[in-house]
Amino acid sequence: MSFVTTISEDIRTVKENDPAAQSGFVIFLSYPGLHAKWMHTPEHWLWNHGLRGLARVISQITRFFTGVEIHPAAQLGRRLFIDHAMGVVIGETTIVGDDCVLYQGVTLGGTGNESGKRHPTLGNGVVVGSGAKVLGNITIGDHVRIGGNSVVVKDVPSDCTVVGVPGRIVRRNGCRVLEATYDKQRRRASMPDPVEEQSRINREGIRGNRRRIEELEQQVAELTALVEKLTNQ
Repeated sequence: MSFVTTISEDIRTVKENDPAAQSGFVIFLSYPGLHAKWMHTPEHWLWNHGLRGLARVISQITRFFTGVEIHPAAQLGRRLFIDHAMGVVIGETTIVGDDCVLYQGVTLGGTGNESGKRHPTLGNGVVVGSGAKVLGNITIGDHVRIGGNSVVVKDVPSDCTVVGVPGRIVRRNGCRVLEATYDKQRRRASMPDPVEEQSRINREGIRGNRRRIEELEQQVAELTALVEKLTNQ
């Protein structure tokens, strides 16, 4: 795929994902996430062709101007959209699939000084909320949504929503574990609030216990009446 085609494709992706997006020309000039992604293409080429020092220097220049640090060795899929961009870090052995969205402050990083594959692998269609950290050699399945400020350190299967510290699955394979919604018109996910959801579950449990107590009280009253009736006979 030519670089011009990639630019055109990425601009269309911004229009589809960002309701504040304006013309293609404005997007081309004013989206640092796109600039960082586009600059990663020659940086990655230099890295793969043995010019690793030069690749690192250019990547740091890109970081200075865009606020996004992408290691030249990282593998990025098509139509990656880094929204707002500032503070995003993508580590050396990270693999990002197609149609992923990363928001500001996201870290796709490691957990220590381990060697080899030490950064995450993201499937296709993954959305990572602002401030979230996805750490270590883990695999995030296709169409996973990770809530803002979550910390994910374990594998996540496809079609899940993950929130919290540490990250936990709150929706899986279309079945609600904790409530999540998606506004198609606004193209925005409403990530679930685990505290609110747990409170709701507790209230439902209390109501269920209350009903059970009322049933037991009714049974006791009926048994008491039956005993009195038998005693008076």
